[in-house]
Amino acid sequence: MTGMAILSGVNEVVFPRGADGRRSSSEFGRAVVADALRAADPGAADAAAAETDWRKGYLPHFRALVAADDGYATAAAGLDSVHRRMRVQRDGEDIALDDVFALEAEPPATFTVDGGEKAETELLIPYGKEVLRGDSLSRQLDTWVTAGVLEASAAEMVREVAANPDWLDLSDHRLVVLGAGAELGPLPAVLAWGGTVVGVDLPRPALWERVALAARNGAGRLIAPGTSPADAGIDLLSGLPETARWLLGVEGHLVLGNYVYAPGGAYPLVSAAVDALGVHVQKQRPGTGLAFLATPTDTFGVPAEVVAQATSNYRSRSAAARVTHAVSGGRLLKPHYPSDSDAVPAIADSLVPQQGPNYALAKRIQRWRASVARQSGAEVSFAVAPPTTTRSVTSNRLLAAAYAGAHLFGVEVFAPATSNRLMAALLVHQLRNPRPAAPQAWTDENVGAVHGGLWRVGYLPRTALGLAAVRGFF
Repeated sequence: MTGMAILSGVNEVVFPRGADGRRSSSEFGRAVVADALRAADPGAADAAAAETDWRKGYLPHFRALVAADDGYATAAAGLDSVHRRMRVQRDGEDIALDDVFALEAEPPATFTVDGGEKAETELLIPYGKEVLRGDSLSRQLDTWVTAGVLEASAAEMVREVAANPDWLDLSDHRLVVLGAGAELGPLPAVLAWGGTVVGVDLPRPALWERVALAARNGAGRLIAPGTSPADAGIDLLSGLPETARWLLGVEGHLVLGNYVYAPGGAYPLVSAAVDALGVHVQKQRPGTGLAFLATPTDTFGVPAEVVAQATSNYRSRSAAARVTHAVSGGRLLKPHYPSDSDAVPAIADSLVPQQGPNYALAKRIQRWRASVARQSGAEVSFAVAPPTTTRSVTSNRLLAAAYAGAHLFGVEVFAPATSNRLMAALLVHQLRNPRPAAPQAWTDENVGAVHGGLWRVGYLPRTALGLAAVRGFF
């Protein structure tokens, strides 16, 4: 995915100052998680608030967020905490995050790029050296379901899109891709299908040349801030009011898609900024939709049949795996789901410590908004995306190696081109077939999930990570 960097200057989104005057991402994250938990489980909230080493100790508290309640109370409380705590630095003074939209701001110019190709009228998904379509796509979906790589609901949704190719043309929407250059974003797919994409990303000419090329090679229209790719882009961390005014000037039915990424402490900042932007635009333009991709390396509630397959996989593990578990004193290759637990839902815990608490919080903010917005009746597209060899992943040597060896443990890692089209197809299905919120948020998060097998693998993923990495290095 592409990033949103922190730039100094006025109207910069920043963490609040602590008692010692410092701006700390760890202090912010701990406080937000504790606030979210307090809505449903005061004891878990106290434990989170008392965590002394947030960078290493955050894992059980993010797991507790899933176990605490039906998902809606914690989501609403967590979002309230983010908006109440996050600040915007203006001329050396701090103001509330949501107050930034009342500031005067001049929206940027607008340019468009039209595609010169014929629109694709069939769902095509690149996969290895093949392009899946028709029967080959259906067979591969069956293979993925049997292997536990994706949920059956995801396969059925993709099949329905393939059977209704007229759904692919999203020209009746204005899909706003925040993070236009993101590898997993739907921009190239929607443009290939003849839709209109409103792109927002950092002012980086090389990035915008790549985005403009995708538009020219497509059949739709790109709308972007600036006068050309050479001066296109807005930094959301320092340009929220300008971005809001520009988006509100775009005609048509808006769907705001959050595909941004930033390294380290910048990620919660930009995730909060995008959330505030979405809330503001929805207030000004009721009916505006939202779209999100969740990371598979997180905690999710799952039904009993997921646990049953994972447990079966664990029981049939190899003799070498049994020896490894024993020799490590039980630290490696632990079972994914405790055999003595009858909790509903069970919790698929695929958190990866190397990604850190900032990444986990940034992605949780997006999940919270999807749940709260759907419960309020808003149009929402949300799906768990598969582990994918994006630039942000492969830049981390350990994660890149772990992904290379993940297949040994029943996890399939996707190429960006495959993930991109697959998740864009799920976006189309959800926009064409809106559904009301479920009584429990976790069941909505299960729909259309393409987790790569992380939910159904026999082992707790992080206890196999090191072994996968060792294999991947070679």
